[in-house]
Amino acid sequence: MARFAHDDVLDALLDEIATSTTINVCSTQPTNYTEATSTYMLAATAISSGDFTNADDTSGRKLTVSQQTDVDITNTGTAQHIALCDATTLLFVTTCTAQGLTSGGTVTIPAFDINVQDPVAP
Repeated sequence: MARFAHDDVLDALLDEIATSTTINVCSTQPTNYTEATSTYMLAATAISSGDFTNADDTSGRKLTVSQQTDVDITNTGTAQHIALCDATTLLFVTTCTAQGLTSGGTVTIPAFDINVQDPVAP
């Protein structure tokens, strides 16, 4: 049996993630807003809707998050995760290449994609 979801349905999920207002570099995988923005946060910067782009992908849809340069590091530790948050909610977490960060320096967060796969038959 075939499965189908209109691109608008997949984009709705990605569009919610694109309401993020901060991107946070974290030392451990955060599971809530406080962990992402305080407990495990090593560096953070404001982002806006202009930092996100929806597009087709080979197996569905993708949201590209643009590169962020010269992000101030406020806490020393090893970066392991990137978290996207709006004003009150942790919306998305992904891993990053582990890198030691030192308070007072800056870090670049490279662009990355968030993929949503088209439905497939079981």
